[in-house]
Amino acid sequence: MKQTHSQCLPSCHQCPRFHHHLLLLLLASITSFVCCQQATTSSNDTDRLALLHFKQGIIDDPDMVLSSWNDSVHFCSWFGVTCHPDDSNPSRVMSLALNRQRLVGTLSPYIGNLTSLQGLSLLDNSFRGEIPQELGNLLLLRHLNLSANYFTGEIPLNLTRCFRLSFLLLERNNLTGPIPPEIGTLYKIQYLRLGTNKLTGQLPPSLGNLSMLIDFGVAYNGLVGSIPERYGQLSSLKMFIVGVNQLSGVVPESLFNLSSLNMMTLTMNQFQGTLPQDIGFTLPNLQMFAISSNAFTGNIPASFCNASGLQMLNMNRNHFQGRLPDCLGNLPALGELDAAANNLGSNSTGDFAFLKSLANCSQLTRVGVAENNLGGQVPDFLANLSASTFKQLFLGVNQATGFIPAGLQNLLRLTDLDLTTNLFTGPIPSFLGKLPNLQRVGLAGNQLSGQVPSSIGNLTQLFELDISFNELQGNLPADISRAQKLVLLDVSSNKLDGMVPPEIMQLATLSKLLNLSWTSFTGNLPGGAWKLQSLTSLDLSHNNFTGEIPAEIGGCKGLVYLYLQSNSFTGKIPEALASLAGIEQMDLSHNRLTGTIPLPLQNIHSLQYLNLSFNDLGGEVPTGGIFSNTSILSLGGANAMLCGGVSQLHLPKCRVTQKNNTRKSLKVKLSIILVPSLFLSLLVVLGIFFYYMSSRRSNKQKVFDDLGLGKLAAVSYKDLHQATNGFSAANSIGSGGFGIVFKGVLEHTETLVAIKVLRNGDKKVDKSLKAECNALRNVRHRNLVRLITYCSSLDYKGNNFNALVYQFMENGSLEKWLHHFDDDGNPNLSMIQRLNIALDVATALHYLHELNGGVSIIHCDLKPSNVLLDADMVAHVSDFGLAMLLSTEVDHHSSLSGSKTSSLGVKGTIGYAPPEYGMSATNGTKEGDVYSYGILVLEMLSGKRPTDELFGGDGGWLSLRDAVNAALPNDVYSVLDPKLYSPEDRDAAEAEGRDENEEEGEHRNYCFVSVLEIAVACAAESPRERMKIDEVARKLLSVRDYFQANCITSGRASQQPSRVRNPNN
Repeated sequence: MKQTHSQCLPSCHQCPRFHHHLLLLLLASITSFVCCQQATTSSNDTDRLALLHFKQGIIDDPDMVLSSWNDSVHFCSWFGVTCHPDDSNPSRVMSLALNRQRLVGTLSPYIGNLTSLQGLSLLDNSFRGEIPQELGNLLLLRHLNLSANYFTGEIPLNLTRCFRLSFLLLERNNLTGPIPPEIGTLYKIQYLRLGTNKLTGQLPPSLGNLSMLIDFGVAYNGLVGSIPERYGQLSSLKMFIVGVNQLSGVVPESLFNLSSLNMMTLTMNQFQGTLPQDIGFTLPNLQMFAISSNAFTGNIPASFCNASGLQMLNMNRNHFQGRLPDCLGNLPALGELDAAANNLGSNSTGDFAFLKSLANCSQLTRVGVAENNLGGQVPDFLANLSASTFKQLFLGVNQATGFIPAGLQNLLRLTDLDLTTNLFTGPIPSFLGKLPNLQRVGLAGNQLSGQVPSSIGNLTQLFELDISFNELQGNLPADISRAQKLVLLDVSSNKLDGMVPPEIMQLATLSKLLNLSWTSFTGNLPGGAWKLQSLTSLDLSHNNFTGEIPAEIGGCKGLVYLYLQSNSFTGKIPEALASLAGIEQMDLSHNRLTGTIPLPLQNIHSLQYLNLSFNDLGGEVPTGGIFSNTSILSLGGANAMLCGGVSQLHLPKCRVTQKNNTRKSLKVKLSIILVPSLFLSLLVVLGIFFYYMSSRRSNKQKVFDDLGLGKLAAVSYKDLHQATNGFSAANSIGSGGFGIVFKGVLEHTETLVAIKVLRNGDKKVDKSLKAECNALRNVRHRNLVRLITYCSSLDYKGNNFNALVYQFMENGSLEKWLHHFDDDGNPNLSMIQRLNIALDVATALHYLHELNGGVSIIHCDLKPSNVLLDADMVAHVSDFGLAMLLSTEVDHHSSLSGSKTSSLGVKGTIGYAPPEYGMSATNGTKEGDVYSYGILVLEMLSGKRPTDELFGGDGGWLSLRDAVNAALPNDVYSVLDPKLYSPEDRDAAEAEGRDENEEEGEHRNYCFVSVLEIAVACAAESPRERMKIDEVARKLLSVRDYFQANCITSGRASQQPSRVRNPNN
């Protein structure tokens, strides 16, 4: 039956109930819509507030990348923030990425409120503190990258709630504790990187359940135990990196069956056992295999030749035996082969046969098989190695025979050649001088004969040349001095003769070693100025040198070891040797030296061994310094005329001759007559002088005369008023606690000067004035600010006016260069400029601390604002307002107890003052100045002030020194001022498995680490552990010269000159 439309409607008596239901349905719909809108709005606001809390945790944002994080734009448009693109989750944060933005701070727990977050990446910043447990609230999180920060504490267990995680990257932090076994429940993990932390415990077997895992890295930790058998189930694994731990045992055979593997790194552990003979078949996709520094045994499997994609095979420092496979030429991509320090070879012909097949390896750069038992001749197959790529050949400490292979001359890109301690014969081939890229040549410990080829002088890139312990004859060619980058030259234990070329002593780059010992050199040592200021070790012993010991040796300020024994030197011991402030060992024995022992030698505090035996020395032996410790002093043998000294030497007492007695008696009589007469005359002269001066001085002028400035020509208030345009604000260049500094031009000299106008009526100012004048009146040094003149007068209102006038520094203070010059203004300080400045300041401190006349000056307030830079960027230490005088007659250790006169009670500036200044009544000390210097150098290289908020707070480092010390030596780029390096430098320095000799930034990295280590040693908490300032200057000079020799002509270093003028001046 057909139903009509009316039949579909309720009957009349049902209408009220129908309308009621319809109304309820409508209300429900509206309520649902409103609730949804409120929920969306609430979620949006939660995300916005969470981001703002994240921003609050940032205490330093040098590039202002978070400046857009404000209400002027929607948070989805904030830098680094990405919201969902579709309507399913409108305005919800999907990703937060702030990689390499130099952010400093802590990670706010409010990050856990971004519940729609799928990606969080904060790579390469300076986040500190613990990783918040609230990250476990991010149930949608797939990608988490917190690598290259300073996070501490344990890996949060709550992260295991993020079951969608596929990337968990926490490497290069300071995380501690074990690897949580619960990570084994994150079945979607593909990349798990926890390397370069401080993790302990064992590898959790549960990680073997991660069937999707592609990349597993836990290198550079403190893990122990063995590799779990279950890791052989990781069927998707491509990268397995567990090097530099304390793992042990046998590597599970199942791990060698993971055919997907292309990288396996087990270096520097304690693994044992043999490698599977079919490893190349079970791991056909292998590209990098590194197992150095373990205890593997057996043969090197020939099946490696089946892994055609292999690029690096590194197996050095194990216990492998047998021969290297002859089929390695089947690996066309092979770039590095290192099997050094094993038991390979049988000391017979054919041990080097593997080199023939390597001719097919067109990418080969390095072969290292040193320290094995390889014998026989090295075939000329070397000529067939890839001339376009091959750089390093290490065959040292084997049993190779025959001539040095002529095939080497084809390897024009060769940088390192090590053939030491073999049985090579014949001459040093002259073709070595045609290999223009050679940097290190080691031929020591062979049976080479003939002359040293002069063509070696053509090697302009040569750093080290060691040809010692051979049978070489003839003269040492002067042409070697043309190798202007040499830092080590060792020709010892040969049959060389003749005179040493004077040009050798002009090689200013020599810093490690100059060894000419055990040869047959004759004649006098070269005279004239030596340029070996950076040289650490000089060995000229066991030759036939004659004449006097050149006083020029005293100019080799960097010397630590000096050996001149067993020659025929005559004359006196030069007093100039006492200027070798860092010398530790000195041997002048078995010569024909005469005269007395120079008294200043007892003042060399660093000296640990002194041998003057078997000479013809006489006179009184000093009793101080090293001469008081007979266990490290040798004076015996032929020195029959010596007398005195400490009792342990058992020398006769020194006798006074009658002639001396007569002279002494005459001197006494004359003294009795002349001294009173001279004293009375002096009193008369002084009385007349003071009467005359007092009649000319006002009370104000007397202040400066009493401070010893009367010898300076004073200027008038009018002169300074005119010079500074009425002391206008435009001429003001700074202010401090004791007054204001103006710049101006003195009319009568047209000299640009800095004028320090002192506040009146303040006792601290008067004390500061006294301290500064006492410090500056008697010192002259190129790295100290120069006091030109002064003014003590009345101003135009009749008020007292006192001012000091200094040399003007065109480039302002170091503090401004480090912290106030932006990228669009003045140029950044290059590394060589910072090295020069650090060396300038160290030199100035050394001068102040070691003044003649029994007085030293302690600065007491060294900091960047007190280091001024002139037009040539030469540093000058300034502001001696807290300086004090210290008698050098006080015992060295008493300087730690405060037994001296201080000008002020103020103890430096917070952050730069040493801890002992705040813990006792200790006044200024030399060690205190060294501490301030160390902090200053740390600030110069890190770009961070010691008072920055990231130091001393919760979760951060206690101090700038602690932060740098923790980063040394392997994580130095994390604390360096980013202006000193490029991202490529850092990435290259931190790449695992890199060949350091091939890295372009290796020399820069060495200098960075060296300077920071010096600074950390200076800033030691205990005064007695701090480095001496003379040693600081010596080591910095060595680093500076090394940097100039190796870094200044290439890369970033060449982009900036060593001295740059401030363009704003």
